[in-house]
Amino acid sequence: MGTALVYHEDMTATRLLWDDPECEIECPERLTTALERLQQHGLKQRCLQLIAREASEAELGLVHSPEYVALLQGTQALGTRELQALSKEYDAVYLHPSTFHCARLAVGAALQLVDAVLTGAVRNGLALVRPPGHHSQRATANGFCVFNNVAIAAKHAQQKHGLRRILIVDWDVHHGQGIQYIFEDDPSVLYFSWHRYEHGHFWPCLRESDADAVGRGRGLGFTVNLPWNQGCSDVPWLQVGMGNADYVAAFLHVLLPLAFEFDPELVLVSAGFDSAIGDPEGQMLATPECFAHLTHLLQVLAGGRVCAVLEGGYHLESLSQSVCMMVRALLGDPALPLSGPMEPHGSALESLQCVRAAQAPHWVSLQQQALGAAPVLSPGTPCPEGRPSPLPLGEPQFKAVVTQAAAALSSLLDQLRLHPTPPVRVAVALIAPDTGLALPPGVLCEEGSLPQEETQAWARPHEALAQDGALTALGKVLYLLDRILDGQVSSGMAATPVPAAAATLDVAVRYGLSHGAQRLLCVAVGQLDRPPGLTDDGRNLWLNIGVEEAAAPSMFHVSVPLPVTTGGFLSCALALVLPLAYSFQPDLVLVALGPAHGLRDPQAALLAALLRGPAGGRVFALVDEESTPQLATVLARVLNGEAPPSLGPFSMAAPEDTQALMYLRGRLEPRWKMLQVAAPH
Repeated sequence: MGTALVYHEDMTATRLLWDDPECEIECPERLTTALERLQQHGLKQRCLQLIAREASEAELGLVHSPEYVALLQGTQALGTRELQALSKEYDAVYLHPSTFHCARLAVGAALQLVDAVLTGAVRNGLALVRPPGHHSQRATANGFCVFNNVAIAAKHAQQKHGLRRILIVDWDVHHGQGIQYIFEDDPSVLYFSWHRYEHGHFWPCLRESDADAVGRGRGLGFTVNLPWNQGCSDVPWLQVGMGNADYVAAFLHVLLPLAFEFDPELVLVSAGFDSAIGDPEGQMLATPECFAHLTHLLQVLAGGRVCAVLEGGYHLESLSQSVCMMVRALLGDPALPLSGPMEPHGSALESLQCVRAAQAPHWVSLQQQALGAAPVLSPGTPCPEGRPSPLPLGEPQFKAVVTQAAAALSSLLDQLRLHPTPPVRVAVALIAPDTGLALPPGVLCEEGSLPQEETQAWARPHEALAQDGALTALGKVLYLLDRILDGQVSSGMAATPVPAAAATLDVAVRYGLSHGAQRLLCVAVGQLDRPPGLTDDGRNLWLNIGVEEAAAPSMFHVSVPLPVTTGGFLSCALALVLPLAYSFQPDLVLVALGPAHGLRDPQAALLAALLRGPAGGRVFALVDEESTPQLATVLARVLNGEAPPSLGPFSMAAPEDTQALMYLRGRLEPRWKMLQVAAPH
């Protein structure tokens, strides 16, 4: 199964026919530039390309009233003056004789994508559409949006395919109030939106965009609003200016805990890229590669069934490069490492604290974590009618925004040149050929080995490696590790004899650090102690899962018991392992499953899948030779970009696991800032 790209050139037809500075940013070039960049990066050619169809009136009627659909249908015969007059009846909308056709194509593209994913024709995909949809309501166009593409797609998935749980993730910089209104009393749809809010002073300036708007009736807790409020202290003239660390923290500490508990059958993304750096609407600082990380994190849900539909995005280059990064992730390519310090801003942490407090009564995954004193949620102050532009920047500030965006995009292109995607995504090194492995196409069975004399030199300190079988396995491990470090292979997996597991891991760590790894994260599960020769020099971080008691002898040596429940394991992964990994920013991750590691296959697969993000896909998994073929197969699949299998029913973390997690987070937060879930007092 591959990735679908749904598009129709007719969606470039609608355009502004009169002078309106507010609406001129929603232009056809938003699509054409994105398509050009997809072509230039060789991504369009790798997708299954589908030509969008028009949605039927019955499909539009899943969300919109017949009168509203008929009104828009009539716009096809109107002249420019009449279109302008009708447009003024809505907030930030322009109409064109082609609007009805384009809007039906936009809905149809979303429906085609959902059908392709849910019938198994593709794994995931992107509908590249305009006009956008998430502001549109039952009988009202709003904010450039005519029909609510994603809401109709969700209703379609429910009615045609019988889905019972759908997650909608809206990362556009504006609140998708249209989607919220449609599903706010529906517990079968979990709607998550982050948005620039500024305590109600940023469009759409709605009280119900705040964190304490959590749905109503049976839908209480199924609306999750994360408002971005105060300014970024690093760039004081930016009204908000959230960046990569803030976005990743929102996923780790709010969205993903709720999503795993909800257990969606489908993920729909309202993919607005006005939340990316350089955009004149959002004025945010997140770089395009961040959207690859967000996409990657969503792909561990719903069996990887992710359908993204374009919403906003008005800086053409930032938009198009962000689209490319998202499509790379959908195709299974590793995300480029995030640059810059990974430390959420204080105002972002305040927002996280507010939304976690507002949602805690409705979600076990938040109740099991100590939230501290819940902040007071005060209503935002409404702003005047209409859609105001962001507060105007002076010329120096505007030039600084342009310069920041240009630097970020130039850095992205440099990364793509300096760190091209390795020719082999996954290679496995086995002690002996195993016919029980069902490896996915493209996974290489590596037969090479380090020269025997060199292998013996590395093995010399360890008696356990003196045996021929252990020495042979070590030679294969180091050869494959070499290929990962020199960029020939992205990820790898190797088997080791059980008696030599700890010694092999010790050599692999030392070899990696001496052969190009600048920062190496080792996640050791089971009976694998930290080698005594490792020092806290900042280049290696050792995390041991499966000890009897939680401990952090240093900021670079952390031990945690293996949680006994699904909820406990998820909290460990999302609230400890991944925040440590994103804070440390490794360029290589070793995942070692030692003797009696205790992980079920789906847990091991999820851990490996999640750790592909922080290290740009450079993950090397070591398993003992007595592991089942099923474990080796599922690890190879997730390292190849496939979704991990479901963990099964959610169960609350045991109190002792929660206590261990809270102890470690309190101990480690001063150094590893991505562990924070609340603003410092």
